[in-house]
Amino acid sequence: MLRRGGAANVLLSFLVAVILCAVIGGGCAISGYRQAVQLDERVKAGWAQVENILQQRYDLIPNLVETVRGYASHEKEIFDNVAEARTKYFAARSPDEKVEAAGGFERALSRLLVLQERYPELKAQESFLKLQDALEGQERRLAVERMRYNESVRTLNAFCRGPISRLFAGWAGVQERKYFEAATDAAQPPKVSFEQKPAGP
Repeated sequence: MLRRGGAANVLLSFLVAVILCAVIGGGCAISGYRQAVQLDERVKAGWAQVENILQQRYDLIPNLVETVRGYASHEKEIFDNVAEARTKYFAARSPDEKVEAAGGFERALSRLLVLQERYPELKAQESFLKLQDALEGQERRLAVERMRYNESVRTLNAFCRGPISRLFAGWAGVQERKYFEAATDAAQPPKVSFEQKPAGP
């Protein structure tokens, strides 16, 4: 009887241990799943803020192009590049595609803004002064939101690469995201300045 009782106790202890492991494992899995979803939602929310600023920025472009075109109508290639980059952004579907398209647009915009140095008469235009304020304000906001977005992406990507957490990410259907980096040839935000420079001798 003692042996049977001892065996029963061992079996009971084993079953209790299995149940506890299952409960703890299930709790960890649910917690990991929720964390993956929360991190993904944080990235989506951050991108929504970035996209809102980009939308406002892109809404200025037609007026900017038309203003510049009035003084530099033969710079067709630059105008076409800006239009193409803007179209690619709005045609992009996923956030990663939009991130890549936004980088291309920033490069095209930088080349457009350089035209002011070739055509000094642009600097006297009131419309340019208004665009200066709008573009610089949006650039500052974009820099802040880009930093916040990239931080949330960094956290998500680290989670997706963890030896255990990557399993939870896969279970939740969450994948790594691309960073929203400033374009290589536009690492310094384009400073739009239309102040008149004193004429040379």
